[in-house]
Order: sequence, then structure tokens, then C-alpha cells
Amino acid sequence: MIVEALAFYMFAFIAVAAGVLVISSKNPVHSVLFLILAFFNAAGLFVLMGAEFLAMILVVVYVGAVAVLFMFVVMMLDINFTQMRSGFLQYLPLGALIGLILLAEMVVVAGGWQSISAGAQMAKAVAPIAEGTTNTHALGGLIYTHNVYLFQAAGMILLVAMIGAIVLTHRRRDGVKKQRIADQNARGTDTVETRKVEVGKGI
Repeated sequence: MIVEALAFYMFAFIAVAAGVLVISSKNPVHSVLFLILAFFNAAGLFVLMGAEFLAMILVVVYVGAVAVLFMFVVMMLDINFTQMRSGFLQYLPLGALIGLILLAEMVVVAGGWQSISAGAQMAKAVAPIAEGTTNTHALGGLIYTHNVYLFQAAGMILLVAMIGAIVLTHRRRDGVKKQRIADQNARGTDTVETRKVEVGKGI
């Protein structure tokens, strides 16, 4: 019980501190590193609650999306790659520190994986799960059975948002050149000439 409480306070404190550092850091590289740290600590809190599936989704989806976020930051801020590569070593201490913290947290989670936390017991008391049912199976039953209409509505909203983003990206703007395949194919023989080359001879 004491170990679980210490693990909770450790994950919660580091997650809050990392979240504050994400918005207070002036360097975008530091912000991305602290964001990864915050995601890992949030995943640790999910594990303590017995929601290991949500923890893995948080790590796989959101931490994977951090790379895309970093790409957009580099594209929007026009960072000098030469200067960034030359100063790579100055990020090494911070990256190593965050890596050690993540390693220590993974050891704590792996050590307490077999024990059922107090948060998981409370979750079972509130929403009892049948014996032998895994967390993933119970979550799937809750989403696709009891809340299937809400899940479909959320999917439709995301689909509309995706279509809207595509339409905004492909809209016509003055001064922006865009490839038009139909116009290229309609040019016909004005720019392309077909010749039959005999065997053994050039054009």
C-alpha cells in the first residue's frame, strides 16, 4: 500500500512538473522532451488504476504523435538545421536525465505489475467486472455495446473534421501553383511527339 501511494505521488508530481515545463520552456526541443515525459507519467497513473490498455494507447499513440508535432514545430519556426546539429550535445544532459527518470518509472511499474493497486480495487467496486475478463475485453464491451451510438457519433465528428482539414488544404489560392493532372493530359500533341524508332537506329 505504501509503495503504491509513493508510486502515485511520484508519477503525479513528475507529470504536473513536466506539464508546467512544456509551456514554460523557450526551446521547442525541450518542450517536446518534457511532453514525452508527461505522457509516460500519465501512462504510469493509468497502470496504477488497472487500465493498462489505456496506458499502452497513451504511449503508442501520443508519444508517437510527438514526432509529428516536432516536425510541425521545425517547419513553422524555420529552425536552422546546421545550428541545431551543432548544438546537439547541449541537449544530451537533459535527454539523459529524462531517460533515467523514464527508466526508473518503468522499473517501478514492472515491479508492482503483479499486485492489484488500491485504484483498481476501487474501480472494481464501482464497476464490477466478471472474473477472467481482461481490461481490454471489458473496455471493448463498454464502448462497442453500451456506448456504441456515442462511439459512432464521435467517429462521425472526427471524419467531418478530417474532411474539413483536407478541403481547407486543397482550396484554391491566388499566387499558389498547383499541379493539375487533367490540364496536363489535355495538352495533347502540342508538347509531346510520338515517334516509332526502328530497331538498331536512333532518333
